[in-house]
Amino acid sequence: MERLPSDISFKIFCMLDHQNLAAALQVCRKWKDLASDNSLWCKLFKERWGKSHAAFFAPLHSKSWKDAYEVQDRCDRVGLGLKIVREGSEYYLVHQGEIQQCLGARMGGKRGTVGEVSLEEKERPCLGILDQILFFVGDLEFATRDAKRSRVD
Repeated sequence: MERLPSDISFKIFCMLDHQNLAAALQVCRKWKDLASDNSLWCKLFKERWGKSHAAFFAPLHSKSWKDAYEVQDRCDRVGLGLKIVREGSEYYLVHQGEIQQCLGARMGGKRGTVGEVSLEEKERPCLGILDQILFFVGDLEFATRDAKRSRVD
């Protein structure tokens, strides 16, 4: 693949969906540059949400079509309101599809153990009540996500 000309790689990327294009971004710098091309993400945006939606949500200033696609996809997945979203082990505060703040990963230890505290847990900083509430809400959102989807389908 390294010796494949960029124009051929680009044509291949034009046939990918958003998930495979996002995976291609992770392969190497050359692929990241090619897979970040604005025209690719604009095409994907128009295919998924239509031309009129694309005209309304066209990226401004330093935003790219890839950014616009990610925001719109996040809106579809989590809604427009203020949400705490867990992706992997990280928690994010999201409003109208835009990540407002990375809350980080939960610092707590094992769940379900009462009275036993490991050395590792003693060395960690204690979470404040606000942090605990935010992570609890994030866990709740994550746990109910599949239930919400099954009701819609």
